[in-house]
Amino acid sequence: MTAASLPESLPRRVPVRKVLCLLPIALVVWVSLRHRSVLQEGFGQLRGAEWPWLAVAAAATCLTWVAAAFTRQGAVVERLPARRLLAAQFAAGAANHLLPTGLGAGAVNLRFMTVCGVPLPRASAALALYLLAESVSRVGLLAVLLLVFPDALRPGTLVPSDAVGPLLFAGAAAVCAVAAVLLLVRRVRTAVGSFLRTALGEARSVHVSPARAFALWGGALAFPVLQAAGLAAVGRALDVPVPPAHLAVAYLAATVAVALVPVPGGIGSVEAALIVTLVAAGSPAALATAAVLGYRIITVWLPLLPGALTLGALVRLRVI
Repeated sequence: MTAASLPESLPRRVPVRKVLCLLPIALVVWVSLRHRSVLQEGFGQLRGAEWPWLAVAAAATCLTWVAAAFTRQGAVVERLPARRLLAAQFAAGAANHLLPTGLGAGAVNLRFMTVCGVPLPRASAALALYLLAESVSRVGLLAVLLLVFPDALRPGTLVPSDAVGPLLFAGAAAVCAVAAVLLLVRRVRTAVGSFLRTALGEARSVHVSPARAFALWGGALAFPVLQAAGLAAVGRALDVPVPPAHLAVAYLAATVAVALVPVPGGIGSVEAALIVTLVAAGSPAALATAAVLGYRIITVWLPLLPGALTLGALVRLRVI
Protein backbone atom coordinates (compact mmCIF):
# COMPACT_ATOMS: atom_id res chain seq x y z
CA MET A 1 0.00 0.00 0.00
CA THR A 2 1.39 3.34 -1.06
CA ALA A 3 1.25 6.53 0.97
CA ALA A 4 -1.02 8.03 -1.69
CA SER A 5 -3.61 5.27 -1.36
CA LEU A 6 -3.60 5.24 2.48
CA PRO A 7 -5.99 8.19 3.01
CA GLU A 8 -8.45 6.68 0.50
CA SER A 9 -8.58 3.33 2.34
CA LEU A 10 -8.90 4.68 5.88
CA PRO A 11 -12.53 5.88 5.65
CA ARG A 12 -13.59 2.43 4.43
CA ARG A 13 -12.16 0.84 7.58
CA VAL A 14 -13.86 3.17 10.05
CA PRO A 15 -16.46 1.05 11.92
CA VAL A 16 -19.22 3.65 11.74
CA ARG A 17 -21.92 1.43 13.27
CA LYS A 18 -19.66 0.41 16.16
CA VAL A 19 -18.86 4.05 16.82
CA LEU A 20 -22.58 4.85 16.86
CA CYS A 21 -23.14 1.97 19.31
CA LEU A 22 -20.53 3.32 21.74
CA LEU A 23 -21.40 7.00 21.34
CA PRO A 24 -24.47 6.95 23.68
CA ILE A 25 -22.40 5.33 26.46
CA ALA A 26 -19.66 7.92 26.08
CA LEU A 27 -22.25 10.69 26.26
CA VAL A 28 -23.71 9.16 29.44
CA VAL A 29 -20.28 9.18 31.07
CA TRP A 30 -19.71 12.78 30.01
CA VAL A 31 -23.11 14.00 31.25
CA SER A 32 -22.71 12.07 34.53
CA LEU A 33 -19.32 13.62 35.18
CA ARG A 34 -20.69 17.10 34.51
CA HIS A 35 -23.52 16.54 37.01
CA ARG A 36 -21.71 14.36 39.56
CA SER A 37 -22.47 16.76 42.42
CA VAL A 38 -26.19 16.55 41.66
CA LEU A 39 -25.97 12.75 41.54
CA GLN A 40 -24.19 12.55 44.88
CA GLU A 41 -26.69 14.85 46.56
CA GLY A 42 -29.65 13.06 45.00
CA PHE A 43 -28.52 9.61 46.13
CA GLY A 44 -27.85 11.06 49.57
CA GLN A 45 -31.43 12.34 49.81
CA LEU A 46 -32.86 8.96 48.79
CA ARG A 47 -31.04 7.07 51.54
CA GLY A 48 -33.48 8.35 54.17
CA ALA A 49 -36.65 7.92 52.05
CA GLU A 50 -39.41 5.33 52.43
CA TRP A 51 -38.49 2.64 49.93
CA PRO A 52 -42.04 1.35 49.16
CA TRP A 53 -42.97 4.77 47.79
CA LEU A 54 -39.73 4.91 45.80
CA ALA A 55 -40.69 1.55 44.29
CA VAL A 56 -44.04 3.06 43.27
CA ALA A 57 -42.18 5.94 41.60
CA ALA A 58 -39.92 3.48 39.76
CA ALA A 59 -42.95 1.47 38.59
CA ALA A 60 -44.65 4.63 37.33
CA THR A 61 -41.48 5.52 35.44
CA CYS A 62 -41.41 2.10 33.76
CA LEU A 63 -45.05 2.47 32.75
CA THR A 64 -44.29 5.78 31.02
CA TRP A 65 -42.37 3.83 28.35
CA VAL A 66 -45.42 1.60 27.84
CA ALA A 67 -47.63 4.69 27.51
CA ALA A 68 -45.18 6.21 25.00
CA ALA A 69 -45.24 2.97 22.98
CA PHE A 70 -49.06 3.04 22.87
CA THR A 71 -49.02 6.65 21.70
CA ARG A 72 -46.41 5.99 19.03
CA GLN A 73 -48.42 3.02 17.73
CA GLY A 74 -51.59 5.10 17.73
CA ALA A 75 -49.94 7.75 15.56
CA VAL A 76 -49.48 5.40 12.58
CA VAL A 77 -51.85 3.10 10.71
CA GLU A 78 -49.28 0.33 10.24
CA ARG A 79 -48.84 -2.21 13.02
CA LEU A 80 -45.38 -1.82 14.56
CA PRO A 81 -43.53 -4.74 16.24
CA ALA A 82 -44.56 -4.38 19.89
CA ARG A 83 -41.37 -5.53 21.63
CA ARG A 84 -39.10 -3.51 19.40
CA LEU A 85 -41.38 -0.50 19.77
CA LEU A 86 -41.17 -0.71 23.57
CA ALA A 87 -37.38 -1.13 23.45
CA ALA A 88 -37.19 1.88 21.11
CA GLN A 89 -39.08 4.02 23.65
CA PHE A 90 -36.67 2.99 26.41
CA ALA A 91 -33.74 3.88 24.16
CA ALA A 92 -35.43 7.11 23.05
CA GLY A 93 -35.66 8.19 26.68
CA ALA A 94 -31.88 7.97 26.99
CA ALA A 95 -31.36 9.76 23.67
CA ASN A 96 -33.70 12.51 24.82
CA HIS A 97 -31.50 13.22 27.83
CA LEU A 98 -28.34 13.36 25.72
CA LEU A 99 -29.59 15.72 23.00
CA PRO A 100 -31.66 18.92 23.07
CA THR A 101 -35.16 18.24 24.37
CA GLY A 102 -37.29 16.24 21.96
CA LEU A 103 -34.62 15.80 19.27
CA GLY A 104 -33.17 12.57 20.65
CA ALA A 105 -36.48 10.74 21.05
CA GLY A 106 -37.74 12.16 17.77
CA ALA A 107 -34.69 10.96 15.83
CA VAL A 108 -34.86 7.47 17.35
CA ASN A 109 -38.57 7.07 16.63
CA LEU A 110 -38.31 8.55 13.15
CA ARG A 111 -35.56 6.07 12.28
CA PHE A 112 -37.48 3.20 13.89
CA MET A 113 -40.63 3.92 11.86
CA THR A 114 -38.74 4.20 8.57
CA VAL A 115 -36.95 0.91 9.25
CA CYS A 116 -40.39 -0.64 9.87
CA GLY A 117 -41.43 0.46 6.38
CA VAL A 118 -43.27 3.73 7.09
CA PRO A 119 -42.37 6.30 4.39
CA LEU A 120 -40.37 9.25 5.71
CA PRO A 121 -43.05 11.92 5.05
CA ARG A 122 -45.68 9.86 6.88
CA ALA A 123 -43.26 9.00 9.68
CA SER A 124 -42.57 12.73 10.15
CA ALA A 125 -46.31 13.40 10.18
CA ALA A 126 -46.81 10.66 12.78
CA LEU A 127 -44.08 12.22 14.91
CA ALA A 128 -45.82 15.61 14.72
CA LEU A 129 -49.15 13.98 15.61
CA TYR A 130 -47.55 12.34 18.65
CA LEU A 131 -46.10 15.65 19.83
CA LEU A 132 -49.45 17.38 19.32
CA ALA A 133 -51.36 14.72 21.26
CA GLU A 134 -48.85 14.73 24.11
CA SER A 135 -48.81 18.53 24.34
CA VAL A 136 -52.61 18.86 24.22
CA SER A 137 -53.02 16.14 26.85
CA ARG A 138 -50.43 17.68 29.17
CA VAL A 139 -51.80 21.23 28.92
CA GLY A 140 -55.38 20.00 29.11
CA LEU A 141 -54.67 17.91 32.20
CA LEU A 142 -52.97 20.90 33.85
CA ALA A 143 -55.97 23.12 33.05
CA VAL A 144 -58.43 20.59 34.51
CA LEU A 145 -56.39 20.16 37.69
CA LEU A 146 -56.07 23.93 38.14
CA LEU A 147 -59.85 24.21 37.84
CA VAL A 148 -60.37 21.45 40.41
CA PHE A 149 -57.56 22.63 42.70
CA PRO A 150 -57.35 26.40 42.15
CA ASP A 151 -55.27 26.85 45.30
CA ALA A 152 -52.64 24.28 44.31
CA LEU A 153 -50.10 26.99 43.44
CA ARG A 154 -49.71 30.35 45.08
CA PRO A 155 -50.42 33.03 42.43
CA GLY A 156 -47.53 35.17 41.33
CA THR A 157 -44.80 32.74 42.44
CA LEU A 158 -44.18 31.12 39.05
CA VAL A 159 -44.24 34.14 36.75
CA PRO A 160 -43.74 37.57 38.39
CA SER A 161 -46.25 40.18 37.29
CA ASP A 162 -43.51 42.39 35.84
CA ALA A 163 -42.38 39.49 33.60
CA VAL A 164 -45.74 38.88 31.92
CA GLY A 165 -45.37 41.79 29.47
CA PRO A 166 -41.90 40.79 28.19
CA LEU A 167 -43.02 37.17 27.83
CA LEU A 168 -46.07 38.14 25.80
CA PHE A 169 -43.94 40.44 23.65
CA ALA A 170 -41.40 37.65 23.02
CA GLY A 171 -44.18 35.24 22.09
CA ALA A 172 -45.76 37.72 19.70
CA ALA A 173 -42.37 38.46 18.11
CA ALA A 174 -41.75 34.74 17.56
CA VAL A 175 -45.16 34.29 15.91
CA CYS A 176 -44.55 37.30 13.66
CA ALA A 177 -41.11 35.98 12.67
CA VAL A 178 -42.53 32.59 11.68
CA ALA A 179 -45.36 34.23 9.75
CA ALA A 180 -42.88 36.48 7.90
CA VAL A 181 -40.75 33.51 6.88
CA LEU A 182 -43.80 31.63 5.60
CA LEU A 183 -45.02 34.64 3.63
CA LEU A 184 -41.69 35.71 2.13
CA VAL A 185 -39.91 32.40 1.44
CA ARG A 186 -41.86 30.49 -1.18
CA ARG A 187 -39.84 27.28 -0.85
CA VAL A 188 -40.45 27.13 2.90
CA ARG A 189 -44.14 27.87 2.39
CA THR A 190 -44.43 25.07 -0.17
CA ALA A 191 -42.62 22.58 2.08
CA VAL A 192 -44.77 23.50 5.09
CA GLY A 193 -47.94 23.19 3.03
CA SER A 194 -46.93 19.77 1.76
CA PHE A 195 -46.10 18.59 5.27
CA LEU A 196 -49.41 19.87 6.65
CA ARG A 197 -51.36 18.04 3.94
CA THR A 198 -49.50 14.82 4.77
CA ALA A 199 -50.01 15.33 8.49
CA LEU A 200 -53.74 15.99 8.12
CA GLY A 201 -54.12 12.91 5.94
CA GLU A 202 -52.27 10.80 8.50
CA ALA A 203 -54.41 12.18 11.33
CA ARG A 204 -57.62 11.35 9.42
CA SER A 205 -56.40 7.82 8.71
CA VAL A 206 -55.51 7.23 12.36
CA HIS A 207 -58.81 8.53 13.72
CA VAL A 208 -60.82 6.32 11.37
CA SER A 209 -59.68 3.39 13.54
CA PRO A 210 -61.08 3.57 17.11
CA ALA A 211 -58.23 1.36 18.37
CA ARG A 212 -55.56 3.68 16.93
CA ALA A 213 -57.32 6.80 18.23
CA PHE A 214 -57.64 5.28 21.70
CA ALA A 215 -53.99 4.27 21.72
CA LEU A 216 -52.92 7.74 20.58
CA TRP A 217 -54.93 9.82 23.04
CA GLY A 218 -55.05 7.29 25.87
CA GLY A 219 -51.29 6.88 25.83
CA ALA A 220 -50.77 10.65 25.47
CA LEU A 221 -52.89 11.27 28.57
CA ALA A 222 -51.40 8.39 30.58
CA PHE A 223 -47.84 9.62 29.98
CA PRO A 224 -48.03 12.89 32.01
CA VAL A 225 -50.32 11.22 34.57
CA LEU A 226 -47.66 8.59 35.25
CA GLN A 227 -44.90 11.18 35.38
CA ALA A 228 -46.85 13.27 37.89
CA ALA A 229 -47.66 10.14 39.90
CA GLY A 230 -43.94 9.38 40.11
CA LEU A 231 -43.20 12.78 41.60
CA ALA A 232 -46.11 12.43 44.03
CA ALA A 233 -44.74 9.06 45.16
CA VAL A 234 -41.28 10.53 45.75
CA GLY A 235 -42.92 13.35 47.69
CA ARG A 236 -44.66 10.83 49.93
CA ALA A 237 -41.39 8.92 50.36
CA LEU A 238 -39.69 12.08 51.63
CA ASP A 239 -42.71 13.35 53.64
CA VAL A 240 -43.16 16.50 51.58
CA PRO A 241 -46.09 18.32 53.25
CA VAL A 242 -48.00 18.87 49.99
CA PRO A 243 -51.10 16.91 48.84
CA PRO A 244 -50.39 14.50 45.93
CA ALA A 245 -52.79 16.36 43.64
CA HIS A 246 -50.94 19.62 44.29
CA LEU A 247 -47.64 17.86 43.55
CA ALA A 248 -49.12 16.73 40.24
CA VAL A 249 -50.14 20.30 39.42
CA ALA A 250 -46.65 21.52 40.31
CA TYR A 251 -45.05 18.90 38.06
CA LEU A 252 -47.28 19.66 35.07
CA ALA A 253 -46.81 23.42 35.48
CA ALA A 254 -43.03 23.01 35.59
CA THR A 255 -42.83 20.76 32.53
CA VAL A 256 -45.12 22.99 30.50
CA ALA A 257 -43.01 26.00 31.48
CA VAL A 258 -39.73 24.44 30.29
CA ALA A 259 -41.12 22.65 27.23
CA LEU A 260 -39.50 25.11 24.81
CA VAL A 261 -36.12 25.35 26.56
CA PRO A 262 -33.48 23.68 24.31
CA VAL A 263 -31.61 21.89 27.09
CA PRO A 264 -30.69 18.19 26.76
CA GLY A 265 -33.47 16.31 28.54
CA GLY A 266 -34.31 19.47 30.43
CA ILE A 267 -31.36 18.75 32.73
CA GLY A 268 -30.95 21.77 34.96
CA SER A 269 -34.00 23.69 33.72
CA VAL A 270 -36.49 21.03 34.81
CA GLU A 271 -34.93 20.77 38.27
CA ALA A 272 -35.09 24.52 38.78
CA ALA A 273 -38.67 24.78 37.54
CA LEU A 274 -39.78 21.83 39.67
CA ILE A 275 -38.25 23.31 42.81
CA VAL A 276 -39.98 26.64 42.13
CA THR A 277 -43.38 24.99 41.55
CA LEU A 278 -43.07 22.76 44.62
CA VAL A 279 -42.28 25.77 46.76
CA ALA A 280 -45.26 27.52 45.15
CA ALA A 281 -47.37 24.50 46.12
CA GLY A 282 -46.38 24.95 49.76
CA SER A 283 -43.32 22.77 50.26
CA PRO A 284 -40.29 24.01 52.22
CA ALA A 285 -37.41 24.74 49.87
CA ALA A 286 -35.14 22.06 51.39
CA LEU A 287 -37.76 19.31 51.03
CA ALA A 288 -38.65 20.51 47.53
CA THR A 289 -35.00 20.25 46.50
CA ALA A 290 -34.70 16.78 48.02
CA ALA A 291 -37.86 15.56 46.28
CA VAL A 292 -36.79 16.93 42.90
CA LEU A 293 -33.30 15.43 43.14
CA GLY A 294 -34.72 12.07 44.19
CA TYR A 295 -37.29 12.15 41.41
CA ARG A 296 -34.73 12.97 38.74
CA ILE A 297 -32.43 10.22 40.01
CA ILE A 298 -35.22 7.66 39.53
CA THR A 299 -36.57 8.97 36.23
CA VAL A 300 -33.41 10.18 34.49
CA TRP A 301 -30.15 8.97 35.94
CA LEU A 302 -30.91 5.34 36.87
CA PRO A 303 -32.39 4.47 33.42
CA LEU A 304 -29.77 6.48 31.53
CA LEU A 305 -27.02 3.86 31.21
CA PRO A 306 -29.38 0.89 30.50
CA GLY A 307 -31.17 3.08 27.97
CA ALA A 308 -27.89 4.00 26.28
CA LEU A 309 -26.91 0.31 26.13
CA THR A 310 -30.31 -0.49 24.61
CA LEU A 311 -29.84 2.30 22.08
CA GLY A 312 -26.45 0.93 21.08
CA ALA A 313 -27.88 -2.59 20.75
CA LEU A 314 -30.76 -1.38 18.57
CA VAL A 315 -28.31 0.44 16.31
CA ARG A 316 -26.12 -2.65 16.06
CA LEU A 317 -29.15 -4.85 15.27
CA ARG A 318 -30.31 -2.31 12.67
CA VAL A 319 -33.63 -1.84 14.43
CA ILE A 320 -32.97 1.90 14.21
